[in-house]
Amino acid sequence: MDKLFIIFQHLVPQHLLSRCTAWLAELEHPAALKNWVIGRFVRHFNVDMSEALEPDYRQYANFNAFFTRPLRAGARAVADADVVCPADGAISQLGDIVGGRIFQAKGQDYSCVELLGGDPEWAARFAGGKFATIYLSPRDYHRVHMPIAGKLLGTTYIPGDLFSVNTVTAENVERLFARNERLVSYFDTEAGPMAMILVGAMVVAGIETVWGGQVAPPPSTPLSLDYRAQPEPVALAAGEEMGRFKLGSTVILLFPEGAIEWDSGYAATTPTRLGEALARFNNAAE
Repeated sequence: MDKLFIIFQHLVPQHLLSRCTAWLAELEHPAALKNWVIGRFVRHFNVDMSEALEPDYRQYANFNAFFTRPLRAGARAVADADVVCPADGAISQLGDIVGGRIFQAKGQDYSCVELLGGDPEWAARFAGGKFATIYLSPRDYHRVHMPIAGKLLGTTYIPGDLFSVNTVTAENVERLFARNERLVSYFDTEAGPMAMILVGAMVVAGIETVWGGQVAPPPSTPLSLDYRAQPEPVALAAGEEMGRFKLGSTVILLFPEGAIEWDSGYAATTPTRLGEALARFNNAAE
């Protein structure tokens, strides 16, 4: 079955499927059908609606509004920690960037340069550093928040494939996260430069940021924006929302060598919860 799933992903028109999903997810009528679809989703994936600002799924205008629902006040607390979890989900992998490459899954890795859209200067800043890959499942809260306070330096949108990002695909598709559509955001933080990569996936209907709105889909070509020259800088606090997925995917964090140490309680498959302690500053770097 796993092999058939991988073959299916190679054969299916990934972008057409995802764009059709995007159109369907915006439909508001007929309301009975919209409510039925959302209700089935809630029950199938055991979504905890008690954490949502609006706990009644029938009150959402469309599926996207439900999927990107905000949390009620107090549903998540931001820990007094150097680096906190940016999203609800689970650790896919985390560790060291070794020889300019990032571990994806058993027998699979990819280059940091390729992940960042072919930018060797930015990749060099993370050489020997740390990475964490966090997978957001369908049942999770799908807004992404800042793991540490930071000032936005720039972004790069990179078009690409739209493979699924689940474990089966990560173990069987080479360079998965460096092939899929993604948005790279660079921040200046207390720990030095940090990259947050929001990775698209099959049937993901869009990636948004709080400062730029919808980023993907289109454009169809790579696009880099320098925010250092903007008249009003984008500065976000730890725990503050930075973006969201319209349908779920993956967030990858990159930090420079010697900047941080991941909390020892985290490993592959460990659940993450927005705002909980994720890492501490490296004492040697202080």
